[in-house]
Amino acid sequence: MPPADQGASAANGRYQLIPRVLCFVTSGEDVLLITGAPTKKLWAGKLNGLGGHVERGEGVQAAAEREILEEAGLRVTDLRLRGVICVDSGDEAGVGVFVFTGRALTRETIASAEGALEWVPWRQAAERDTVEDLPAILSCLAAQPASAPPFSATYRYDDAGRLLVAFDD
Repeated sequence: MPPADQGASAANGRYQLIPRVLCFVTSGEDVLLITGAPTKKLWAGKLNGLGGHVERGEGVQAAAEREILEEAGLRVTDLRLRGVICVDSGDEAGVGVFVFTGRALTRETIASAEGALEWVPWRQAAERDTVEDLPAILSCLAAQPASAPPFSATYRYDDAGRLLVAFDD
Protein backbone atom coordinates (compact mmCIF):
# COMPACT_ATOMS: atom_id res chain seq x y z
CA MET A 1 0.00 0.00 0.00
CA PRO A 2 1.56 3.36 -0.96
CA PRO A 3 2.22 6.00 1.73
CA ALA A 4 -0.73 8.14 0.65
CA ASP A 5 -3.08 5.22 1.29
CA GLN A 6 -1.88 4.56 4.86
CA GLY A 7 -4.40 7.04 6.29
CA ALA A 8 -1.89 8.63 8.66
CA SER A 9 -1.81 12.16 7.28
CA ALA A 10 -5.45 12.88 7.98
CA ALA A 11 -6.46 11.04 11.13
CA ASN A 12 -10.10 12.11 10.77
CA GLY A 13 -10.58 11.85 14.51
CA ARG A 14 -8.98 8.41 14.75
CA TYR A 15 -6.82 7.59 17.71
CA GLN A 16 -3.09 7.71 17.00
CA LEU A 17 -0.10 6.41 18.94
CA ILE A 18 3.36 7.88 19.42
CA PRO A 19 5.80 4.93 19.56
CA ARG A 20 8.26 4.57 22.43
CA VAL A 21 10.42 1.76 23.79
CA LEU A 22 11.01 0.75 27.41
CA CYS A 23 13.94 -1.59 28.03
CA PHE A 24 14.95 -3.70 31.00
CA VAL A 25 18.54 -4.87 30.78
CA THR A 26 19.45 -7.71 33.11
CA SER A 27 22.65 -9.17 34.52
CA GLY A 28 22.13 -12.23 36.69
CA GLU A 29 19.43 -11.34 39.24
CA ASP A 30 19.83 -7.57 38.68
CA VAL A 31 18.08 -5.15 36.36
CA LEU A 32 19.62 -1.88 35.14
CA LEU A 33 17.46 1.11 36.00
CA ILE A 34 17.99 4.82 35.55
CA THR A 35 17.06 7.60 37.94
CA GLY A 36 15.79 10.43 35.77
CA ALA A 37 18.03 13.49 35.75
CA PRO A 38 16.67 16.54 37.62
CA THR A 39 16.16 18.27 34.26
CA LYS A 40 13.79 15.59 32.92
CA LYS A 41 10.27 16.79 32.26
CA LEU A 42 8.43 13.55 33.00
CA TRP A 43 10.17 11.42 35.63
CA ALA A 44 12.95 13.40 37.27
CA GLY A 45 14.32 11.64 40.36
CA LYS A 46 12.36 8.42 39.71
CA LEU A 47 13.73 5.02 38.72
CA ASN A 48 12.66 3.70 35.33
CA GLY A 49 13.83 1.37 32.62
CA LEU A 50 15.91 2.67 29.73
CA GLY A 51 14.16 3.92 26.63
CA GLY A 52 12.63 6.70 24.65
CA HIS A 53 11.01 7.61 21.34
CA VAL A 54 11.18 5.54 18.19
CA GLU A 55 12.74 7.72 15.49
CA ARG A 56 11.37 8.08 11.95
CA GLY A 57 12.39 5.14 9.77
CA GLU A 58 13.44 3.05 12.78
CA GLY A 59 11.93 -0.26 13.88
CA VAL A 60 11.10 -0.80 17.54
CA GLN A 61 13.90 -3.32 18.08
CA ALA A 62 16.45 -0.97 16.52
CA ALA A 63 15.10 1.82 18.74
CA ALA A 64 15.52 -0.38 21.83
CA GLU A 65 19.12 -1.19 20.88
CA ARG A 66 19.86 2.49 20.21
CA GLU A 67 18.31 3.72 23.47
CA ILE A 68 20.22 1.14 25.54
CA LEU A 69 23.47 2.16 23.85
CA GLU A 70 22.76 5.91 24.21
CA GLU A 71 21.65 5.79 27.84
CA ALA A 72 24.02 3.14 29.23
CA GLY A 73 26.73 2.50 26.65
CA LEU A 74 25.71 -1.17 26.57
CA ARG A 75 25.14 -3.73 23.89
CA VAL A 76 22.82 -6.56 24.84
CA THR A 77 22.06 -10.08 23.81
CA ASP A 78 18.70 -11.86 23.70
CA LEU A 79 16.77 -8.62 23.15
CA ARG A 80 13.09 -9.62 23.13
CA LEU A 81 9.78 -7.85 22.79
CA ARG A 82 7.98 -8.75 26.03
CA GLY A 83 4.95 -6.47 25.96
CA VAL A 84 2.97 -3.69 24.32
CA ILE A 85 1.21 -0.96 26.28
CA CYS A 86 -1.32 1.52 24.84
CA VAL A 87 -1.39 4.67 26.96
CA ASP A 88 -4.56 6.73 26.62
CA SER A 89 -3.34 10.22 27.41
CA GLY A 90 -6.79 11.76 27.01
CA ASP A 91 -5.56 13.65 23.93
CA GLU A 92 -5.95 12.89 20.22
CA ALA A 93 -2.73 10.88 20.35
CA GLY A 94 -1.70 8.35 22.93
CA VAL A 95 1.55 6.51 23.44
CA GLY A 96 2.41 3.00 22.29
CA VAL A 97 5.11 1.53 24.53
CA PHE A 98 7.05 -1.50 23.31
CA VAL A 99 8.60 -3.25 26.32
CA PHE A 100 11.86 -5.16 25.80
CA THR A 101 14.22 -7.22 27.93
CA GLY A 102 17.80 -8.03 27.10
CA ARG A 103 20.89 -9.40 28.83
CA ALA A 104 23.94 -7.25 29.34
CA LEU A 105 27.25 -8.53 27.99
CA THR A 106 28.98 -6.53 30.75
CA ARG A 107 27.95 -4.58 33.85
CA GLU A 108 30.20 -1.67 32.92
CA THR A 109 27.99 1.24 31.91
CA ILE A 110 28.69 4.68 30.51
CA ALA A 111 26.79 7.58 32.07
CA SER A 112 24.55 9.81 29.99
CA ALA A 113 22.68 13.08 30.55
CA GLU A 114 19.45 11.07 30.95
CA GLY A 115 20.19 10.17 34.57
CA ALA A 116 22.09 7.96 37.00
CA LEU A 117 22.35 4.26 36.21
CA GLU A 118 22.04 1.61 38.90
CA TRP A 119 22.01 -2.19 38.95
CA VAL A 120 19.12 -3.13 41.25
CA PRO A 121 18.13 -6.62 42.42
CA TRP A 122 15.08 -7.50 40.29
CA ARG A 123 12.92 -8.44 43.29
CA GLN A 124 13.73 -5.18 45.14
CA ALA A 125 13.22 -2.77 42.24
CA ALA A 126 9.49 -2.27 42.84
CA GLU A 127 10.18 -1.21 46.44
CA ARG A 128 12.26 1.77 45.31
CA ASP A 129 11.13 5.27 44.27
CA THR A 130 10.00 4.40 40.75
CA VAL A 131 7.73 5.80 38.07
CA GLU A 132 4.17 4.80 38.91
CA ASP A 133 3.81 1.91 36.47
CA LEU A 134 7.18 0.25 37.02
CA PRO A 135 6.09 -2.15 39.81
CA ALA A 136 3.23 -3.48 37.64
CA ILE A 137 5.46 -3.97 34.61
CA LEU A 138 8.24 -5.67 36.60
CA SER A 139 5.72 -7.96 38.29
CA CYS A 140 4.24 -8.93 34.94
CA LEU A 141 7.67 -9.59 33.43
CA ALA A 142 8.78 -11.65 36.43
CA ALA A 143 5.68 -13.87 36.10
CA GLN A 144 5.98 -14.21 32.34
CA PRO A 145 7.94 -17.21 31.00
CA ALA A 146 10.55 -16.22 28.41
CA SER A 147 8.68 -18.34 25.84
CA ALA A 148 5.34 -16.55 26.43
CA PRO A 149 3.98 -14.18 23.81
CA PRO A 150 4.28 -10.47 24.65
CA PHE A 151 1.79 -9.14 27.17
CA SER A 152 -0.72 -6.46 26.23
CA ALA A 153 -1.85 -3.69 28.55
CA THR A 154 -3.83 -0.47 28.47
CA TYR A 155 -3.20 2.56 30.66
CA ARG A 156 -5.70 5.33 31.21
CA TYR A 157 -6.24 8.00 33.83
CA ASP A 158 -9.30 8.54 35.98
CA ASP A 159 -10.86 11.94 36.67
CA ALA A 160 -8.47 12.47 39.60
CA GLY A 161 -5.45 11.86 37.37
CA ARG A 162 -4.66 8.43 38.84
CA LEU A 163 -3.17 5.82 36.55
CA LEU A 164 -5.35 2.78 35.87
CA VAL A 165 -3.49 -0.25 34.49
CA ALA A 166 -5.30 -3.13 32.78
CA PHE A 167 -3.43 -6.18 31.50
CA ASP A 168 -5.28 -8.12 28.81
CA ASP A 169 -5.87 -11.83 29.37
